[in-house]
Amino acid sequence: MSALHRIRLAGEDALLHPTGALLLPAHGALLVADAHFGKAVSYRRLGVPVPEATTGATLDALSRALASTSARRVVFLGDFLHSRRSHARETLAALQAWRDRHAALDLTLVRGNHDARAGDPPASLGIEATGEPLLLGSFALCHHPEPAAGRYVLAGHWHPCVGLGGRAFDRLRLPCFWLGDDSGAQPQRAVGVLPAFGSFTGMHPIRRVPGDRIYAIADGVLRPLPAA
Repeated sequence: MSALHRIRLAGEDALLHPTGALLLPAHGALLVADAHFGKAVSYRRLGVPVPEATTGATLDALSRALASTSARRVVFLGDFLHSRRSHARETLAALQAWRDRHAALDLTLVRGNHDARAGDPPASLGIEATGEPLLLGSFALCHHPEPAAGRYVLAGHWHPCVGLGGRAFDRLRLPCFWLGDDSGAQPQRAVGVLPAFGSFTGMHPIRRVPGDRIYAIADGVLRPLPAA
């Protein structure tokens, strides 16, 4: 069974991957939000004990998503590097090794708020950096999830998650795709937010409204949730 979940979005096909990536097959583009490479090393340099090997885990997830798709291009929807401290030798070496294995792949970064502080990726990574929005078919690719006239926005920034409750009053938070109304009836809601792709990122609970579509990620499986 394919790990990809096919939906229609703004009149185009879109494929959701349980890593948190989204494929636009008509454009051969895999979208990834909020990788935050080098976040862990940034914290360690401040003396905060945090998990190891987070860059490798995020790159492995990206390789899995690429292997499941026919993507010719990756578009990072902001926050590629976490901070200026993310330009650590080991982080950049891991990124360069991954890039060398995918030399034919087109890479684009739509700059986000963390990119403004971290700076653009090193030129050796061959990543084209641009401001938002990046227009692609029916979509405006952004970091900040704000409406754009005449386009459906796909963005990151919020690290969305949904809370689920059990019979024993336990609570579980799951990362999710949060896709606003694409019918045209609510243009202010024509915004979709991808889950944070990085393996070491926080999450922010969302507030669903009628017309939203939510796809939670649990144990490597995508699960559509009932409408609000």
